[in-house]
Amino acid sequence: MKTPDIPADETARLQALQSMHLLDSDREERFDRFTRLARRLFTVPIALVSLVDAERQWFKSAQGMDEVTETSRDISFCGHAILRPQAMLVPDTLLDERFADNPLVVGAPHVRFYAGRPLRGPSGHPVGTLCLLDTQPRQLSEEDLALLDDLADMVEHELAILLLATLDELTGLTNRRGFEALARHSLGMCRRMQRPAVLLFFDLDGFKRINDAYGHAEGDKALQAFARLLRSTFRESDVVARLGGDEFAVLLTNATPQDCDRALQRLTLALYEHNATAAYPLRHSVGRADFDPARHPDAAALLAEADRLMYRHKQSRGR
Repeated sequence: MKTPDIPADETARLQALQSMHLLDSDREERFDRFTRLARRLFTVPIALVSLVDAERQWFKSAQGMDEVTETSRDISFCGHAILRPQAMLVPDTLLDERFADNPLVVGAPHVRFYAGRPLRGPSGHPVGTLCLLDTQPRQLSEEDLALLDDLADMVEHELAILLLATLDELTGLTNRRGFEALARHSLGMCRRMQRPAVLLFFDLDGFKRINDAYGHAEGDKALQAFARLLRSTFRESDVVARLGGDEFAVLLTNATPQDCDRALQRLTLALYEHNATAAYPLRHSVGRADFDPARHPDAAALLAEADRLMYRHKQSRGR
């Protein structure tokens, strides 16, 4: 068996995957309809929409393999498929040295045929596959491959629609819906791998005064400016979101308290430089909650604690 190679752009690819907020989410009819259709059109027992995460492949939709939701990336067929620009076809796994002794071949579900068309997110990075599996060897014709391409294009269209639904139109940051989904996945990973995480909850001080004094258009510019400062201050791997109104959040995963302190210091410096030339200063209150699996069963609990600490910070300064 050969384990899949890691793409050269793996960091950017994983960021693109995480930005869609699909990992560990509930099943959705918008994807199930395509796997049902693929299963029927190609007369295969199994059809999947598979997303290739850092160490696993996770099934957003699975027809014919409902009892399994994910497998290790090391044994995945899809980990190989995302390395190719076009569909990967394996007519007989027992005749392919990459897969002949693969656990998915010699054991359940006893895969003998695989066809997987890479799915690209809106950024252009391959995030997973639409794939077909059979327990018997078989071939696909050129017409079949064209049909698989058409179905995969439709799945990619759904991925693009979903991404737009999780972005804040004004600032371009992740919105509350997207943040909650991504935080759920990120904290689940931290819990499994025993890695630290910190949530910062920001609220702009005096935002109503900016709107009253300069108008709502200028208030929008203030929100956009603060969003740019957050994005430039924190790491690309951190989740930066506008939760609504003048409330923002940043989730730092695999970050030490010192990492968080340094990031907040960078933000303080960036705000000082911004305010030195701005018509009005941007100021904020912040609440910081360190992730503790025992106290925070989910992302909502962590967010609620950071929110309370933010208001405590605001009240202590009479803001």
